[in-house]
Amino acid sequence: MTLNAVQPIRFSPLHRLQWEEAQQKYVILYPEGMVELNQSSAEILLCCDGSRTLPKIIDDLEEKFATKGLSNDITHFLEIALNNGWIQQ
Repeated sequence: MTLNAVQPIRFSPLHRLQWEEAQQKYVILYPEGMVELNQSSAEILLCCDGSRTLPKIIDDLEEKFATKGLSNDITHFLEIALNNGWIQQ
């Protein structure tokens, strides 16, 4: 599957994104297990609230971290997330 740049992206209702205090990181919880996230991945997924499109997520993260050129990395990660069922459009 590929991302549609004009459709909002939301985190899957079949998964739960939550902070794990014991591990000091965000994780994705689902019935079959858990995925530990690095800080960058968590920041991207936290933007997947159903109100933002791919370009908006990229713009917001580039603004938040005062940098440019994140488009390829964010798009690549979100395509992986989409194929894993962590996000939906």
